[in-house]
Amino acid sequence: MPDVVTQRQLNRTTLERQFLLERTGRDPVDVVHHLVGLQAQEPPDPYLAMWSRLEAFDPHGFGARLTDRTFVRIVVMRGTIHLVTGDDCRFLRPLVQPVLDRELRIHQEYKADLAAMDLEPVLAFARPLLAETPLPGSKLRAAIAERFPDLNAGAAAYACRNHLALVQVPPRGVWGQTLQVTNTPAESWLGRPLRTDATVDELVLRYLAAFGPASPADATAWSGLTGMRAVFDRLGPQLRRYRNEAGKVLFDLADAELADPGIPAPVRFLPEYDNVLLSHRDRTRFFPEAASTAFDDARFFKGTALHDGLVVATWWIERDQPHTASVLHVTPTVSLDRAARRDVESEAERMLAFREPGIDRLTVEVSAR
Repeated sequence: MPDVVTQRQLNRTTLERQFLLERTGRDPVDVVHHLVGLQAQEPPDPYLAMWSRLEAFDPHGFGARLTDRTFVRIVVMRGTIHLVTGDDCRFLRPLVQPVLDRELRIHQEYKADLAAMDLEPVLAFARPLLAETPLPGSKLRAAIAERFPDLNAGAAAYACRNHLALVQVPPRGVWGQTLQVTNTPAESWLGRPLRTDATVDELVLRYLAAFGPASPADATAWSGLTGMRAVFDRLGPQLRRYRNEAGKVLFDLADAELADPGIPAPVRFLPEYDNVLLSHRDRTRFFPEAASTAFDDARFFKGTALHDGLVVATWWIERDQPHTASVLHVTPTVSLDRAARRDVESEAERMLAFREPGIDRLTVEVSAR
């Protein structure tokens, strides 16, 4: 009978592997590699994610790694934009192709046009065009419309997004800078081909190292890939089995240790999209039952706050014009006692100072619950 892992052990173990129990002094490139990338639809999100994980985080130095091509922004897990290392771009992008193929088949607006479209001439046209000059989507659509006037240019451009392994070129995603999404093929940007030997088995082992213990359904929620049960069965000799308190079987690396459930979990502020909260089908290790409904009902927010390892609040920043003052609004999703509110407010002040550099008037407001 597999050992039982408690909900609190799952919480602390995942937080430890995510560097959210204690900030780490490791090199940011190593951290991004270990985490198998950072969710990055919102350009500032990876910076807050790293600030909450690193002892001394330099956002300008981190952003420079996009410029020197150590990091890239590309669609990978779940068909969403991630910031990953160049090596992981080459590893991950071929593996998630089935996710992107499925997205094209079910796309509400484009699926009919794409089903009837011969994509080979479109891709053969777009690949060298984007390699020579990175283009935003509007200019790619215009070029396709001119070359293929009988095709739905929007559908064809979307197919290029899903078939050509396009990276978003900087300064998109660079701290303090901006650029509309402008794409070029990863192979030309990195000067290296995508890997042809990447396996889902390797992907799952890396997932467990950063997010385990977990189930095949959890791995699917993280990656978007189906068929995970067969992968876990194949990896059986390399894995250890547990049961959670509900009796569900979870898997972990055979040599991985569980965290001490008694370790304190300090307050951490997370961005709107952070994989630690998005990478399990069963998210109860992070969401107290009382918080789940309140979280779902939140009108709008730009991130969450953890206290004692659990989601206890959402947050957003209000800025005046011409941006001389910023207010961080923190909305608890559960009742916080006086000590918890004090801890949340203290970390909120630090986070606001990081997120709003150069702004003199910074205010934190924690609403009542």
